Amino acid sequence: MGKFALKKPDDVLGKAWPAICIGLFVAFGGVLFGYDTGTISGILAMPYWLQEFTTPGNDGKLTASQNSLIVSILSAGTFFGALFAAPLADMVGRRFGLMFAAGCVFNFGVILQTAATSQPLFIAGRFFAGLGVGLVSAMIPMYQSETSPKWIRGTIVGAYQLAITIGLLLAAIVNNSTKNRNDTGSYRIPIAVQFLWALILVFGLVILPETPRYLIKQDKYDKAAVSLGRLRRLPHDHPAVIEELNEVQANHRYEMSIGKTSYLECTRGTVGKRLLTGCLLQALQQLTGVNFIFYYGTQYFKNAGFQNPFIIQVITNTINVASTLPGLYAVEKLGRRNLLLIGAIGMCVCQFIVAITGTVSGTTELPAQRAAIAFVCIYIFFFASSWGPVAWVVTGELFPLKVRAKCLSMTTASNWLLNWAIAYSTPYMVDPEHANLQSKVFFVWGSFCFVCIAFVYFMIYETKGLSLEQVDELYGMVSQAWKSKKFRPALSFADVEQMGDSGRHMSIVEMAAAQERKRSIVQLDNTEHAGNRVNEKI
Repeated sequence: MGKFALKKPDDVLGKAWPAICIGLFVAFGGVLFGYDTGTISGILAMPYWLQEFTTPGNDGKLTASQNSLIVSILSAGTFFGALFAAPLADMVGRRFGLMFAAGCVFNFGVILQTAATSQPLFIAGRFFAGLGVGLVSAMIPMYQSETSPKWIRGTIVGAYQLAITIGLLLAAIVNNSTKNRNDTGSYRIPIAVQFLWALILVFGLVILPETPRYLIKQDKYDKAAVSLGRLRRLPHDHPAVIEELNEVQANHRYEMSIGKTSYLECTRGTVGKRLLTGCLLQALQQLTGVNFIFYYGTQYFKNAGFQNPFIIQVITNTINVASTLPGLYAVEKLGRRNLLLIGAIGMCVCQFIVAITGTVSGTTELPAQRAAIAFVCIYIFFFASSWGPVAWVVTGELFPLKVRAKCLSMTTASNWLLNWAIAYSTPYMVDPEHANLQSKVFFVWGSFCFVCIAFVYFMIYETKGLSLEQVDELYGMVSQAWKSKKFRPALSFADVEQMGDSGRHMSIVEMAAAQERKRSIVQLDNTEHAGNRVNEKI
């Protein structure tokens, strides 16, 4: 079960390709985030946009405050969008929630940006586009994790990050193609292309099923059976479908019996521990400094005297896409914990090398430029193959069904809160009139990458090969993250359901012990019966 393969395990009934294709298609929503992020980096360096949108007396340049506001307002919108995702996903479902977020909210923001001829309307458009991206970013991993087979769930959810990197690359290519236009098409073409990404996602969702786990949460067992049957290409009354749904339903009933679904409940017990892990993981993903490169990379390379900054941005985005692919393989081969640890170490080393090179040699000398670009590219490889996809994978599978939407919205909001903080503060950190850190800013990112190493060791549990319901058992049975690799699931919530009220009032540890005793008694009885039969024959 631990080995990655595109061929499903022999003991798994039904077809795997429908759920895989659906999960990979829904990941396409990541293009909305990636493309918007990559687009603004190039637009802020376009001569025509600067001529039209900068205020008089600034010589066609943005002030640090204007730069911060225009870039970071998207992240402010995404923060609120991520928080609103929980009530939306629980009220109308994961599927309709995604359709509304992409088709209405995000597209409204794109319309405002495309129509803008001055900063206020452009900023308003970026806020509403961010609101849509925030909604989508919380619901896509939720939809993927609730529909994917457990043996390939990590790869499917990780594909969301691959879509983000593809969006970044497409933005860099389009920006490079329109940057020299001396009309509004220089910025309106890159912005308007976003309509296409949103419409593709919406039209695809029209024919996709709602997640079985959401339907179980809504007490719609029959519809959940039909949905799961479509995903597994089995009849809705097939024993494998019934068995899987019964386990989901029993787990949900157990969780509901021991607590409510309020936000306060998200902070208690092992759920609170998981929420803290998810929020810190998403926050640290941003604090590794990756969005400094993708938000401000073109401007940074241009201001630092690098030749062909737009081309450099295309190269870094190409590496970002290509490097995500080995991460999708390694997340099931090496596991979540090992991959995050390797990535943190690699990023830490690269960031410090870039910082030291830029500080000692400066960025005007060609050898120093080449060394800095090389290690920025190596850093991107480590990020894109580890922390990029795996942060979404881990948070997507951490939480019990009853509070999954709420917890995922908060972890995703943590990502966007730090995204906003970095987008807003970076111009002040590198601007000559303020902190003027220049290349020294990489010391900041490198230090946070060092923190990531300790965080993974002490906080990240290995969830490879476990169903979402078995993750609940993992956190109930194992108290230290570094011991999680030895965990083997032994609890069946469907069996607990048969125990009635007495089972629902037990802790997970008590239930596992009760089931182990039951299995031992059954095994002992079978051994005695076998011995009696042998004696009778003798």
